Amino acid sequence: MPELIEEPEAPQFDFDKYLDLVRRRHLHFLVPVFLGWLVVWGLSWVLPARYKSSTLILVEQPTMPESIVASNINQNLQDRLQSISQQILSRTRLLTIIDKLNLYGDGKRPMTADDKVDAMRKAISVDLVQNRSNEISAFKVSFTSNSPVLAQRVTNELTELFINENLKTREAQSEGTTHFIEQQLEDARAALAAQEAKVHQFESAHEGSLPSQQASNLQILAGLQGQLQNQQDSLATAKQQRVYYQSLIEQYKNLHATGRSVEGAPSEVTALDQELSRLRAQLTDLSSRYTDSYPDVLKVKAQIAKTERQRQELLSAPKNGSRAGDSESGPLLQLQGQLQANQVEIANRERAMAGLETRINQYQGRLNSQPGIEQQLADLNRGYEQSKANYDDLLKKKNQSAMATSMERMQQGERFTMLDPASVPTRPDFPNRLKFCGMGVLLGIATGALVVFLFEFFDDRMHGEKELKALLAMQVMSEIPQIENPSDLQSANKRMLWGWTVTAIVGLVIAVGSAYSYLRG
Repeated sequence: MPELIEEPEAPQFDFDKYLDLVRRRHLHFLVPVFLGWLVVWGLSWVLPARYKSSTLILVEQPTMPESIVASNINQNLQDRLQSISQQILSRTRLLTIIDKLNLYGDGKRPMTADDKVDAMRKAISVDLVQNRSNEISAFKVSFTSNSPVLAQRVTNELTELFINENLKTREAQSEGTTHFIEQQLEDARAALAAQEAKVHQFESAHEGSLPSQQASNLQILAGLQGQLQNQQDSLATAKQQRVYYQSLIEQYKNLHATGRSVEGAPSEVTALDQELSRLRAQLTDLSSRYTDSYPDVLKVKAQIAKTERQRQELLSAPKNGSRAGDSESGPLLQLQGQLQANQVEIANRERAMAGLETRINQYQGRLNSQPGIEQQLADLNRGYEQSKANYDDLLKKKNQSAMATSMERMQQGERFTMLDPASVPTRPDFPNRLKFCGMGVLLGIATGALVVFLFEFFDDRMHGEKELKALLAMQVMSEIPQIENPSDLQSANKRMLWGWTVTAIVGLVIAVGSAYSYLRG
């Protein structure tokens, strides 16, 4: 059969053992507890007291809505507070407060100015207060001093410096921003004027070839081409007239030699009839193309009227020799004059056509060069528009910044407000004597426990029946009970009473000392 192995019993808490330990070692425990507490508590009354005065400064948001006037200052309050703190904690500012309130002047050893400044910086604390959104809603300014009155006065001085310095800093930053934007605006204005001058110079240099003048150039070109076509038509007509006048003069000279025409009428009348036929045919052709107010139409009508008057004069003139000779030479001279006028007209029309062709080539050249000019002008206008957009944007920012600066000067922006002025502290911030009492009790308990442990560790006596049984090699069959006489009981009761009395006295002294520390601070 397999052997049964008995498992060792799990150790159990021996209440009687520890109760016996308390009875035997309570004095070893209570005395260190009391002494430890007494030392720490006494030290709290020996150390020099330092009083801390604090005030809470609220960060108020701008009264003017941001949609109306936007601030032109860095909105990172933490960075701005750090900058303001550095300015306030500067050597010059702190020495001013030190001299004004005579700080650190009653010490046992003389302190240099740098020592005073360092000591004051260590005594100043600035703590941020954040809301639920982790935004800084306030901050606390504190100063620690040996004198509660001095702590309160210095805290008020620091609070006033923070409030005033914030106003100055915001106003200075706002003015600096406005001044910077104004300088940028002046540079943008100069750049815009330069771009505008380039555009005007380019437009002046290419007057007539600009893209905006394309429609007018096309219209003028079409008009010039129409005028050239009219001149060409008129020139062709004038050249036909020249040929006709030349042939008519030749015919007149040939007919003048016979003295009569084929029909027996005077040769001059025949020539004039032919001229009238030609002029009427020309008038019919011009009337089909132009209105009655057209210059060529009016001119032909005038020639017809003049020729009809000449024909009528020839028919009504007397037929004697001298008059006949004069009448014979008169039409020839008239035809020669008309031929000469016709040649002058041809020359004039040729010169007019040359001028029109020159102008047509000029406008055609403008239209041909227009794409390149349009590209160059577009590049110039693009630079001008960019400069103008930059200028307009800076002008808008400058106006907004000027409004923000005015808002800061009127103290309508973000500002610091002291909720409560610093009060004179009634309790020292260090040492916290009530905390020192608790620390003394903890130190005494730890020391007492260590003393009890050491006493038990070096004590080789047996104090209980279980310890004795553990030393025996055999099992105890029976026990003889302890016989206590009245004197032993009385001695045990005295020891118990003395233990409780000492415990009560130690507890009472610690309680009274703690209460005194709480009441006196």
